Amino acid sequence: MTIAEQINQIREELHRHNYNYYVLDRPEISDFEFDQKLKRLIELEVTYPEYDDPNSPTKRVGGGLTSGFETIVHRNRMYSLDNSYSKQDLIDWEKRLQKVVESDISYTCELKYDGASISLTYEDGKLSRAVTRGDGVQGDDVTANIRTMHSVPLQIQPPFPDIFDIRGEIILPLIGFQKMNKIRLANGEEPYRNPRNTASGSLKLQDSREVAKRPLECMLYSIVGAQTLANTQFESLELARKWGFKVPEHNILARTLSEVFEFIEHWDHHRNDLPYEIDGVVIKVNSLKHQEQLGYTSKSPRWAMAYKFQAEQAITILEHISYQVGRTGAITPVANLSPVELAGTTVKRASLHNADQIAKLDVRIGDAVFVEKGGEIIPKIVGVDLAQRKSDTPKVEYITHCPECHSLLLRHEGEAHHYCPNVDQCPPQIIGRIEHFISRKAMDIEGLGGETVTLLVTNQLIDNYADLYTLTKAQLLPLERMAAKSVDNLIEGIIKSKSQPFHRVLFALGIRFVGETVAQNLAKHFKSLDSLIQASQEELVAVDDIGERIAESVRSFFSDSKQLEIVNRLKSYGLQLEAQEAAVPISTLLQGCNIVVSGVFKNLSRDQLKLLIEQHGGKVVSSISSKTSFVVAGENMGPSKLEKSQKLGVSIKSEDEFLSEINAEV
Repeated sequence: MTIAEQINQIREELHRHNYNYYVLDRPEISDFEFDQKLKRLIELEVTYPEYDDPNSPTKRVGGGLTSGFETIVHRNRMYSLDNSYSKQDLIDWEKRLQKVVESDISYTCELKYDGASISLTYEDGKLSRAVTRGDGVQGDDVTANIRTMHSVPLQIQPPFPDIFDIRGEIILPLIGFQKMNKIRLANGEEPYRNPRNTASGSLKLQDSREVAKRPLECMLYSIVGAQTLANTQFESLELARKWGFKVPEHNILARTLSEVFEFIEHWDHHRNDLPYEIDGVVIKVNSLKHQEQLGYTSKSPRWAMAYKFQAEQAITILEHISYQVGRTGAITPVANLSPVELAGTTVKRASLHNADQIAKLDVRIGDAVFVEKGGEIIPKIVGVDLAQRKSDTPKVEYITHCPECHSLLLRHEGEAHHYCPNVDQCPPQIIGRIEHFISRKAMDIEGLGGETVTLLVTNQLIDNYADLYTLTKAQLLPLERMAAKSVDNLIEGIIKSKSQPFHRVLFALGIRFVGETVAQNLAKHFKSLDSLIQASQEELVAVDDIGERIAESVRSFFSDSKQLEIVNRLKSYGLQLEAQEAAVPISTLLQGCNIVVSGVFKNLSRDQLKLLIEQHGGKVVSSISSKTSFVVAGENMGPSKLEKSQKLGVSIKSEDEFLSEINAEV
């Protein structure tokens, strides 16, 4: 495998895991495994800068936006934290700090709450807005839901800045979580999985009255914009307490790393004594002046580090292995376990990933296995207690046929998973493809979710996503849980989706290896689906970021007569299968200019700014080079871009300067 292929493979994996964790709340790997993959990708990108990609997972804060709420750009970007798992990691971190900060460094140690991040904005001492983390640059406006939480003051007492942001974590204390589950069980409902996911899901509820019923709390840990009232992180926490925010008393000021280690060891052993869940400790450089000196990477503050506790383990019995089928036909083995208590929850199942993982662990039915909850959320088997294994216990024979449709499984060379090739008749694949088609980043069909898709397929109303556009009210009304209003919303959502642009339709088709960015590049290059269908392997590879594997997948998809039939149906139903013609340029003011856009802007969104540049004949590029004409910079411009522009002598213009020049010439 070439370096480029290694980098692309890890990026694709991390994008998928980001989506599963932040959007679906169904992560597949532990935090530690994710961090190791991310660390490997960073190493490769540093070593081979020619493969730089502005959309790489290393340059973004994981994560996605939910529908149903207004999307708001954060006044100040919400960064994620670098993670450490050993004392040596922290020692190495301190050495890096000392290269920048010449004076002694002290630290604040804070508990790392396991919940959902939130940014609260106060203007004139009153809560004006509450926004979820989202992707770090923009998030969802959940102010109405946050106002229901008693731990969030609606008004604070002076002195306070005219406007500031305060960041924290929305958590669900364990007692409240247990009470909620008792009520659900009494009503015959499935219990919630864990406090973190329940807290996160609560922020997405459309009815704030329902949120008010949940015993949520907001733990605050950072103020942005109060430097005139505090000189250190520890002072800012005290200030937040005085304002009435809930800031736990467990935080300490540590003069040395030895004191930091003592704090970590104490809470690693006593975390279960707390009334809420934590998954580590956050260590921050205490001086705000030092924080400013240290600055940020494209992903994280250099002045903070999260120390993650090792996941707890338990031992239980592997009763049997079941197999799940994904939308691409990939088979995932699942270990079914004797129920065991682990990190406050009952674990009954754990992923075994693939046949290679089963062979590596040499796990067998009836084994006593060690189970760990990576990141306190995802159960996984990490080993076998061989001392308890019976001598005649047979090895696991991996299945040869699909558990759903009984087709003979295939395994492609160089791939970890087995696949079911019965694309057209295997129920989980049919349902999975339709769920992908309707998803928010694809056709974004309102009123239609996974449960409804399953209902439609089970009742034989649809076999593929083209069938959605033939559904009638008469067909839908007799179905369970489908009231007249729900049916109207569903049909309206389907009709509305016909206006989605070509690149989103292309992504929605579910062509293997064709993600959002690839779909945009293909749509921009070929302009229409007809042209793309006719494209040769050589023509596809000539497109930016399209390699042999993606080209082969595209060719294979459109060589299938059944797929072509579905695509032709979509065309007949009026979906957008051609790219819209670019607007006529307003002027040629920026003709020949290569312009980089970086940071967060107050007047226009990044997309609006890029469109304005193109309307005046300019070209938006992602990275700074000697060919860059200038940079339009907003707040929190990426430190690496700032450093490179200064090194190359590329001019930097503020948003106001740029807009003034444009308006003066038009």
